[in-house]
Amino acid sequence: MISQATPTVADWHFPNMPPHRAQDGDTDGETSPQADVLVAEPEVAKPPMYAVVMYNDNYTPMEFVVYILQSEFRHSMDSAVEIMLTIHNSSKGIAGIYPKDIAETKAKKVNSLAHREGYPLLTQIEPHQGE
Repeated sequence: MISQATPTVADWHFPNMPPHRAQDGDTDGETSPQADVLVAEPEVAKPPMYAVVMYNDNYTPMEFVVYILQSEFRHSMDSAVEIMLTIHNSSKGIAGIYPKDIAETKAKKVNSLAHREGYPLLTQIEPHQGE
């Protein structure tokens, strides 16, 4: 008479544990065709936003500020002139609103470009609350 071996089932969660023998009528979650699992939707929060703020000075030409607003912040000519006038009249203005890492990169790039051209234009980031 040939005896039939009972299959062994190894638990991949615990590779160092010895395999246990599956028995007929075993109703654990691994062998049951219907396992109840609740999957929650992941909660994805929007990243905090930061405003890239440009400050007015008496030396940087208005044309250079408009150039920066168009080249680095992708504003149209009309929008760039309007922001430049806000910076000129209010001592500061928002060039753009981005997540922190992008805002920091843009501010550093603008400051570097202005310094390379010999202008004291200052650009910094500030936390921005949505409107």
